[in-house]
Amino acid sequence: MRRFKFLIPCLLLLSTHTALRSQVIISLIFGEALNSPRVEFGLDGGLTLSQMPGISPSKRLNTFNLGFYFDFKFKNMAWMINTGVLVKSTVGAEGLAVYKVEDENINLLFKDGQVNRKISYFYVPILLKHQFKSNFFVKGGIQLGLRHKASDEFISKVKEDEDLIYTYDIRDQYKYLDAGVLAGIGYRLMGGNGMNLGIHYYEGLMNVMKDGLGTFVRNRAIYFNVGVPIGAAKKKEKTGSPGE
Repeated sequence: MRRFKFLIPCLLLLSTHTALRSQVIISLIFGEALNSPRVEFGLDGGLTLSQMPGISPSKRLNTFNLGFYFDFKFKNMAWMINTGVLVKSTVGAEGLAVYKVEDENINLLFKDGQVNRKISYFYVPILLKHQFKSNFFVKGGIQLGLRHKASDEFISKVKEDEDLIYTYDIRDQYKYLDAGVLAGIGYRLMGGNGMNLGIHYYEGLMNVMKDGLGTFVRNRAIYFNVGVPIGAAKKKEKTGSPGE
């Protein structure tokens, strides 16, 4: 029971932006205490390639993500529940058409530019994961998102190596929640005890734009992530190879 007392604050911290960012620092300090033979904790981060089907024209947006994960292992140690929080996770699209805003000066400056849309979420995956004897793993399930920022970056080139950028808040156009399905495949280094290298695909299933705006827009993303267990090696039990 004492171990699970550490998990309750982690779940409660999902409710606020500031607390979630500080959680990454707390994780580095208390990572060892959060690990046990049946529970693995670590940091997770990498590259996100995202699109927003329903918005045309648009191009892929490339950003970075950062968060933490938990593996709650079943008795045979090969099957587990994989969850956590992506604290820093921005999705969206580039190359959107310029539109008019309230300020005519802005409209004039950016009339020949483009718009990059960036929507920041706290994403929580809830996945069933299986690790094979070969140290490859697969997982799949759902992913839930809580939006906290949404903005359009108007970009216009003023010189060959200099851009003019204007950030326009569009939070009033987007819902607070996102939800979809997530599947992934990866490999565990160091004989199944090291870092996790993984590729994940997310397909949003709901319209993330508010009702009445006339467009069905969803999120889609590919994640290239590295998971680093914190303190797990010190508490590793001799339980046999994963997948047995």
